[in-house]
Amino acid sequence: MRKFCEVCGKGVVYGNNVSHSNRKTRRTWAPNTQKVKVLVNGVPRSMTVCTRCLRSNKVERAL
Repeated sequence: MRKFCEVCGKGVVYGNNVSHSNRKTRRTWAPNTQKVKVLVNGVPRSMTVCTRCLRSNKVERAL
């Protein structure tokens, strides 16, 4: 599943894990995305949407 929200554009963010001894290793933070059927202009379409957009009703789910 793509880790990219097709509604708000939220995607993967990169950074460092920093240990207690201050060693740095690369890591990623991915948004919680779900593949859902959404109504787009009255037509059902499958999209990858983050849970924040689902919760705030930025999209209308198709049943």
